[in-house]
Amino acid sequence: MSTAAPYLVAEKVGVALGRREVLADVSLSLERKSLVALVGPNGAGKTTLLRALAGLVPASGTVFADGEAVAALSVKERARRFAYLPQGHAVHWPLPVRDVVALGRFPHGATDPSRLGPADLAAVERAIAATDLKTLADRRITELSGGERARVALARVLAVEAPVILADEPVAALDPHYQLEVTGLLHAAAANGALVIVVTHDLGLAARFADKVLVLADGRLVLHGPPAEALAPEILASVFRIAAFHGGHDGQPVVVPWSAT
Repeated sequence: MSTAAPYLVAEKVGVALGRREVLADVSLSLERKSLVALVGPNGAGKTTLLRALAGLVPASGTVFADGEAVAALSVKERARRFAYLPQGHAVHWPLPVRDVVALGRFPHGATDPSRLGPADLAAVERAIAATDLKTLADRRITELSGGERARVALARVLAVEAPVILADEPVAALDPHYQLEVTGLLHAAAANGALVIVVTHDLGLAARFADKVLVLADGRLVLHGPPAEALAPEILASVFRIAAFHGGHDGQPVVVPWSAT
């Protein structure tokens, strides 16, 4: 994990939907070249926080990206700085995989996947190579399996080449092979210089792959720290109401939810 200055800073961020307070007083600072897991019970406000950080929902407080207030950035500039991967991988149009990945270049002005400039074409090819999609690049996305579509969705995000990647439950409903594969790709993106924030319910993947873990409960940030601290037994008991097995394998931490408390 990098010790560089924080790239993304949030100060007292809050979000209200009608009269309901969804987030309250969330403050954090995160640096690039790190993978951050955002965990918490259902309804904790994880997706709302992800969207608030990118300026996608009205929020109080301030979010800064590389020292600039996100709210003051143009929509196009925000789209260049934040690559957002929402929940699910539903695609209803039978587009070739390469064209779907090319949509990631839209914030850079590439509006036609069939007419990419050299820089955009190179970014698309890098994303396809990083996600091992070369043999599927000309296939229609509607013909692919769920795991393959997840890789295409991630490739579209990687093609943006944004400094921040926000991924909302990217491995939900995937089998273990693709869960590990997609999480590994996000980890690689962080190693290559991005700040990657991943909403996940898989505490085992968070323990193994994350540099830091944000624990959210009832719209408030309970803890922001390394996995060993954020996923400690007392936190799991108080926030998630579970007991878990803690161990290690191949020099990496293992956390397995074991029983409800």
